[in-house]
Amino acid sequence: MNEEQNIKQLPKDWKWVKVGEYVISVKGKKPKRVSNTKTKECSIPYVNIKAFEKNIIDEYTDGVGCALCDDGDFLMVWDGSRSGYVGKAIKGALGSTLVKLNFPDMYNNYAFYFLQSKYLDINTRAKGVGIPHVDPNILWNYDLLIPPRLTQQAIVSKIEELFSKLDKGIENLRIAQQQLKTYRQSVLKWAFVNDTFKDFILKDVTYKIQIGPFGTQLHKEDYIENGIPLINPTHIKGGFIVADTSFSILKSKRDSLPNYILTEGDVIMGRRGEMGRCGLVTRKEAGWFCGTGSLYFRPDSKKVNPVFLYYNLSSQSVKKYLDDNAGGTTMANLNLKIVNDIPISLPSIEKQNTIVQEIESRLSVADKMEESITQSLQQAEALRQSILKKAFEGKLIEN
Repeated sequence: MNEEQNIKQLPKDWKWVKVGEYVISVKGKKPKRVSNTKTKECSIPYVNIKAFEKNIIDEYTDGVGCALCDDGDFLMVWDGSRSGYVGKAIKGALGSTLVKLNFPDMYNNYAFYFLQSKYLDINTRAKGVGIPHVDPNILWNYDLLIPPRLTQQAIVSKIEELFSKLDKGIENLRIAQQQLKTYRQSVLKWAFVNDTFKDFILKDVTYKIQIGPFGTQLHKEDYIENGIPLINPTHIKGGFIVADTSFSILKSKRDSLPNYILTEGDVIMGRRGEMGRCGLVTRKEAGWFCGTGSLYFRPDSKKVNPVFLYYNLSSQSVKKYLDDNAGGTTMANLNLKIVNDIPISLPSIEKQNTIVQEIESRLSVADKMEESITQSLQQAEALRQSILKKAFEGKLIEN
């Protein structure tokens, strides 16, 4: 909304300005002299992205030729994936990817919330082919509504009152999400803790346990776009297998390595990093390729229901076994011996089928609740933006 559209309904002591005509901006600079530790010569904190976003100082400078910022100054990320993000500074030398913004004679938090209201627009319209950066033609041409200072304070108070209620609701939704996670694990614990089940190790109930190919079997030139998807741990999300079309291989390459071709009913698991991350291969994923960072299990269908096996391997007890036994110093990883010996308890196939039906019935309810919570969180974010929009159109409080 611009001044011409709104001028008739605003009090005379309110005014519209262009941000670029009102704000004083200072772009940060990379200092010539930087130290990773504080020294007599380099004693001024260098406010880089880490210092700005996480309050972690890991560089110092002598300040020569630098722009300085003070506690509470407004800073905007000018370059990078977070372009347009605004926050408050700590005292030091202003980083080269940041800009200090000063709004003279304006109540600080009023300007802060105004800039927050523009973050998504600025970020999604950033310029640059390589590293994105704020488009000044967008930022400087925003219409900024300036009421009297006391009114600015009243608007900020109303924003913070509404945000406080909204944040409380979001907190309750997050708690509910965590409770659902606990419920899911309790369902799996109920399903697999039974003294009447027979104890096995995994190699006894599978036709095949296959670790992904060695790096020497796949070369840089083998990777293409829109080919046969490779499945590594990052492609296993919440039990689902999510392909990345930019990370794939030719069908001819896949066929030359048949040991790693996935079939319906296989259970694929990440063998590096987070232990116990696994997914069930459905008809959709049949024919995809087990990546170097994964392994898969091919169940003996006479002994174990593939879905039962998937849920069993997703349980906390299996995750604990893998955490306790995984090798590696910098990153946990699994070898064939570890996964061969995964302990597994099984009832009859008929009982497994019944348990699978019960698990899926209970988890279906949890899935619907999870979907409802996700929608509510999205609506909460939309409401936050709506509050800010009304605030800076002069509609949040009575004039």
